[in-house]
Amino acid sequence: MKGLAVAGVVVLILGIISFFIPMPHQEHHGVSVGDAHVGVTTEHDQRVPPALSVVLVVVGAGLLIAGRKA
Repeated sequence: MKGLAVAGVVVLILGIISFFIPMPHQEHHGVSVGDAHVGVTTEHDQRVPPALSVVLVVVGAGLLIAGRKA
């Protein structure tokens, strides 16, 4: 396989995975006063916008096709 085709496969797989698997995001909020520290850690999952996932799939397929013709 050519390098362009390999890159296309990687981008295509990332695009397909981004439809289903959310990306975890963690934030820490806190206040320090002297030696005391009070904090809260929040966790939530963020999904990639569907339009970006579609773009990744299309670009990956395009790179795969271009890599096979070259």
